[in-house]
Amino acid sequence: MIPFACATPALPAFTLPTFDGCGLAETVLVVEDEIMVCELAAEALLEEGYRVLTAADADEAERILAREPVDLLFTDIDLARNTNGLALAHRARRVRPGLPVVYTSGGRGHLAHGDAVTDSVFVPKPYRLSALVALANDILRPHA
Repeated sequence: MIPFACATPALPAFTLPTFDGCGLAETVLVVEDEIMVCELAAEALLEEGYRVLTAADADEAERILAREPVDLLFTDIDLARNTNGLALAHRARRVRPGLPVVYTSGGRGHLAHGDAVTDSVFVPKPYRLSALVALANDILRPHA
């Protein structure tokens, strides 16, 4: 298993760039405070050819969004240090209006319409890694 910075929000997120033959692959930011869940999601996306960045809380995710090009935000809703994936997505969309957002949560079966940013997707936990990869492909590589 590849080590990711999911459990260490004070350290920079681990990133491993991959290439799709035409340049740098699409970048997915995985924001998840459960170490194993983060590592599994990141590894599945990495194996699909995505560049993967990770953060364990919304504060670290915002620092990453400020310095890195991100094509998809995949965030848990309830995060470490009492940060929140819903608020993170709203702040990210103010800076990057077209940023695709996928939410996940083990404590909710759905999201109220007004809680989520527009055109976002909610995936309840537990989710299949293959479903996460397929969703990322549908969003980022719809014609592939």
